[in-house]
Amino acid sequence: MAERITGHTELIGLMAYPIRHSSSPAIHNEAFAYLGLDYAYLAFEVDNDTLEDAIKGMRALQMPGANLSMPNKAAVIPYLDDLSPAARLCGAVNTIVNKDGFLTGHITDGVGYMQALKGDGIDVIGKKMTIAGSGGAATAIQIQAALDGVKEISIFNIKDKFWDNAKETVDKITEQTDCKAALYDLADLDKLKEEIEDSYLFANATGMGMKPREGQTYIPDKSFFRPELIVTDVVYSPAETAMLKMAKEAGCKTMNGMGMLLFQAAEAFYLWTGKEMPIDHMKKTLKFD
Repeated sequence: MAERITGHTELIGLMAYPIRHSSSPAIHNEAFAYLGLDYAYLAFEVDNDTLEDAIKGMRALQMPGANLSMPNKAAVIPYLDDLSPAARLCGAVNTIVNKDGFLTGHITDGVGYMQALKGDGIDVIGKKMTIAGSGGAATAIQIQAALDGVKEISIFNIKDKFWDNAKETVDKITEQTDCKAALYDLADLDKLKEEIEDSYLFANATGMGMKPREGQTYIPDKSFFRPELIVTDVVYSPAETAMLKMAKEAGCKTMNGMGMLLFQAAEAFYLWTGKEMPIDHMKKTLKFD
């Protein structure tokens, strides 16, 4: 890295909390080095309380771009100048592009998740999925899945600050796509089990399972899973959450969040640089397979 840093090196940052576990710096810096691009990518622990100042700093430092993760994906919107159509529909941002001081928010999570499924030989198009979560990443996945042709989506969420967002997402999917969507309380375990039993795929799109809730899961026991079910998790650290371990024990095919992380990063990489991320090289070098 020291050999790459010059007086012309441009900084791209990841703003989230907690974030020291993130694999994003390794992904982007490896891609920059491989393609000979003069950028450096660093992670910054930024939460909602410091987010506005961080965005002001991004403008002042003329950073060409940034990523955002929990808890900043929705909170950042008031500090930006414009949103991509997908980000506006989702009400969340995970990528910022700075063009001459004009900040545009994009969302690449949904594309990343759907590409990760495809890359793992999982075809959910025309089928039913059940998903836990209604935050930024969850909403992006739900909307992209509906747009791509998933037939039915059952969304489960606790009755927290994201509940109203989930209701809006159901309305958007119902009104603007051919997908059928419904919202249920995640505390209703009988309904959760019923919907999972009727699904091709179950996805955890919450932070449950990562620090500080490592080892925890919304799924009470293995009886919620059957061998034919696909079980996925957006969490990638740890690589195998308690939920995925349970699913494997039940005989399910599983997928963690690493593929989604790589493919959403590739989309952001392109938005910043205009270059395609070297996916095959990244998988080999970072051992994503």
